[in-house]
Amino acid sequence: MPRRRPSALRAQLSLPEPMYAGADRCRSDRPPGPWPTRIDRLSSRTVAAIHREESRRPYDEGLWPGATATALATCRSFLTLPGRWLYLRRDYCACEQCDLRNDIAVARDLLELTVHRLPRRPRRELEALLAGLDEELWRRTVPDPFAHRRPHRGGAWWHRRLYDLDHLL
Repeated sequence: MPRRRPSALRAQLSLPEPMYAGADRCRSDRPPGPWPTRIDRLSSRTVAAIHREESRRPYDEGLWPGATATALATCRSFLTLPGRWLYLRRDYCACEQCDLRNDIAVARDLLELTVHRLPRRPRRELEALLAGLDEELWRRTVPDPFAHRRPHRGGAWWHRRLYDLDHLL
């Protein structure tokens, strides 16, 4: 005999799909994936040091398990986009995990936070990896000529690059 679903669940299943599929759901509602045991182009010692730092800190200090791997994946996927010039993008959702997956400036901030919390040898290895990514980011993004007029755009150089706001309209 088939199980009956509660009436509230049946009512939700009968609702029409939203206009933009997936726009109403935050990606952070999904359960986190498995903790990465490898991070591409980093040694196992550096990955172990990153995991120690991520698990040692409370969530409100900006690091959580798997955040560094996600930030590196965000940087790499952004830099593989086609075109000569790239514009930084923000996301509709304002949660940290969606920002980390979509805004390269947020991802680069998290990587900088990770670099400063690592011991000396793993820090050097991660800095060497980030140097190549930063060079490509500097070369392919456009500087914001009016960044000096926006005090909220302070901080590192990657915050003073042009954002593409057309997708928010």
